[in-house]
Amino acid sequence: MKFDYSDRLSQLPPYVFIEIDRKKKEAVKQGIDIIDFGVGDPDLPTPQHIRDAMKRAIEEPKYHRYPFGPGLLEFRKAIGRWYKVRFGVELDSENEIHALIGSKEGIGHIHLAFVNPGDVVLCPEPAYPVYNIGTIYAGGTSYFMPLLEENDFLPDLDSIPEKIRAKAKMIFINYPNNPTAGCANKDFFRRVVDFGRKHNIIVINDAAYSEIYYDGKKPISFLELPGAKEVGIEFHSLSKTYNMTGWRIGWACGNRDILKGLSMVKENIDSGVFGAIQAASIEALNGPQDCVEEIRSIYQRRRDMLSEGLGKTGWKVKRPEATFYIWARVPEGYSSLQTVEKLLEKAGILSTPGNALGPSGEGYVRFSLTVDENRIKEAVDRLRKIKW
Repeated sequence: MKFDYSDRLSQLPPYVFIEIDRKKKEAVKQGIDIIDFGVGDPDLPTPQHIRDAMKRAIEEPKYHRYPFGPGLLEFRKAIGRWYKVRFGVELDSENEIHALIGSKEGIGHIHLAFVNPGDVVLCPEPAYPVYNIGTIYAGGTSYFMPLLEENDFLPDLDSIPEKIRAKAKMIFINYPNNPTAGCANKDFFRRVVDFGRKHNIIVINDAAYSEIYYDGKKPISFLELPGAKEVGIEFHSLSKTYNMTGWRIGWACGNRDILKGLSMVKENIDSGVFGAIQAASIEALNGPQDCVEEIRSIYQRRRDMLSEGLGKTGWKVKRPEATFYIWARVPEGYSSLQTVEKLLEKAGILSTPGNALGPSGEGYVRFSLTVDENRIKEAVDRLRKIKW
């Protein structure tokens, strides 16, 4: 019997991290000792007090039923308090916050609420692939905004053609940025707010990495800007902040009407976030935050070690101010893919080719700092032995 996949599936580009995992498994079969800087999945455990809260919550029968709706009110109140303390942003916990099964799920579904076939979605590139994938699922068309080093990895809004702006329903931004580690300031966010208002375009900021920052340089929230809640929402996640990637818990917050559209999609597709995970997440947000500072300190030591090591072996590297990624220029005369293949073949080092995340990523390689210091030291030793 023949099974024909939908046209939408045929439009999907290869999901880069699945391909990276395949290359890793092939190398392991060949007996190569792999040091994996590929996928950005924290190697550190979820803090103990959050795990303890989960153990207590799992014994509560009330959490074993369908968790319909936008999330436990106490969870949404905890998010509201956290946003007030961290960013000075006031959120209505009942109407301006919605729990998600990880921010990836929400990012993938938001298109279904607002994008019709033929509509345009403004997507950065290189970027997290789901912005474009969600567009494809909704039958829309992605217009890609290059993130270039000479523009501090910010999109050039003025270069977007008027005919594209007229068809655009949403614009995705992501700061602190994956993969470039670029950061946005208030001036840029102000321009995005004005852009969204002028052209009636929904603004969506993916802020999953806002708490992974260095040298005391705290990233700001898009929602801090006057008028931001009139035009957009922000996605956030506990995954990176508290090492909870496997828990699948996040949220969207901001404009209530945009969130209502997302909620209508979710009501018909999923049944909410497991209540015990929400309960543990309340402890994460309300509990002691010294664990987050320790996580940042660990990543900063790793950042310094790998940046310095790459620099000493001839790589051009700018130390990131945020995220746990290093976005490094490849050695002269090599493409991104050639560089990644040589690193894997000659040194057992797995990384992500920049162009796999978008054509403007050509000439770069992304290293994830989710590798302990001993392995980073080993990787630097191996790098020294490669002749480019």
